[in-house]
Amino acid sequence: MSGHSKWSTIKHKKAQTDARRGAVYTKLAREIQIAAREGGGDPDVNFGLRLAIDRAKDANMPSSNIDRALKRGTGEDKDAASMEKIHYEGYAPHGVAVIMNCITDNRNRTVADIRHLLTKHGGTMGQEGSVSWQFTRKSHFNIPCGNHTFDELFEIAIETGADDVVEEEEYFEIIGPVEIFKNLHEHLKEAEIIPESAGLSMDPNQEVELPLEETLQVMKVIDMLEELDDIQEVYSNLKITDEALEGIG
Repeated sequence: MSGHSKWSTIKHKKAQTDARRGAVYTKLAREIQIAAREGGGDPDVNFGLRLAIDRAKDANMPSSNIDRALKRGTGEDKDAASMEKIHYEGYAPHGVAVIMNCITDNRNRTVADIRHLLTKHGGTMGQEGSVSWQFTRKSHFNIPCGNHTFDELFEIAIETGADDVVEEEEYFEIIGPVEIFKNLHEHLKEAEIIPESAGLSMDPNQEVELPLEETLQVMKVIDMLEELDDIQEVYSNLKITDEALEGIG
């Protein structure tokens, strides 16, 4: 199982808890707002917006919240704060590279929060480009097991130029280049296959393996970073072992 897939498993388990406490709604609303601002408010035309709305619906985000985020993005809500996308790079404890994608209305606050958290736990902020060369952007589709077979998904993956299909305990994961994302999404839709989640991520070119105790320390710091309101995603090159997964319960 790849490190990314193990992070996917962890995020999947956390998603319901996050949704219950409402933390995920803020992040989803910002994603919708940015997508609408960059590509317009029509999800039939704006593919990025369609994905953002789909993710919001999957998290049971109320329609009123989605509509409000759309109006903020399209400018209908004149009182909405201006949001911007920005990413930061750095190192978690023990030299683990991290990339943090953010949506914020105050970049000074965001960078201060990230720097404080990393420094407090033995990490450091990095300059732009300092760690991103260690990652490759990839398309990921997570599809629940049960309704579809590996062979069925593998055939679609081959047709669209995907790199791999990985079978996990509860779902299949299709991984491929960024360029095939929309085409693969449409192929799955035509086959009436509905991904549980779909998106672009930064996959490490080479993972760093640490002793168990240090791995758990880094995972805790990444978890704290993800809990910051302005951070949308955190990617790292930490290798997650089965033992580490058991260690977090």
